[in-house]
Amino acid sequence: MDNGVEPAGPNDWRRLGMVVGSAFAEDAVSRWSLGDAPMIVATFTMLARHVYLRRGRCYMIGDTAGAMWLDVGASKALPLLPTGLLAARMILRSPRSIARALALDAAMQARRPAAPHRYLFAVGVAEAARGQGFGRLLLAPMLADCDQHGIAAYLENSNPRNASLYQSLGFVAGEAFSPPGCPPLMPMWREPGDRASSQG
Repeated sequence: MDNGVEPAGPNDWRRLGMVVGSAFAEDAVSRWSLGDAPMIVATFTMLARHVYLRRGRCYMIGDTAGAMWLDVGASKALPLLPTGLLAARMILRSPRSIARALALDAAMQARRPAAPHRYLFAVGVAEAARGQGFGRLLLAPMLADCDQHGIAAYLENSNPRNASLYQSLGFVAGEAFSPPGCPPLMPMWREPGDRASSQG
């Protein structure tokens, strides 16, 4: 793509996990549920490899930014072996993270809409490149495809500063939620058809 956005392939899982995971290293919800930055990066890398590159579509702008989407109806659950590896690492680094991660996932699953949609798990931009429009560029291909095929999109926003971007792309905020003690997540839903704002 001429704007620097490229689809991520199966062999990009390390790069994708590092780029997006590093962008979430200070995210309040990720910190609460996963502990420290290395655990966050390890989790995002595992998810990139075993879930989002296999069951969804991912995009990157070099080593600067990445987005991870899940296709309609696809499960975001990790396979058994990667789950065990992550759990073992959590036990060593931050034992309470296992219970927190499970509580967060349960809360997210309970609130996920039943209507068909593509799920935006994460879009992350390196700190030095934020505020330059990379997030909008990364989201444009999938949102244009959603519009073309009449598919809704859904995300849970953990950073209030990003709400205006998502709203400008046609997402509408719902009621915030979280498991006890966790910073709030804002569910956001987008009906297909807002092609001008998603490409602008």
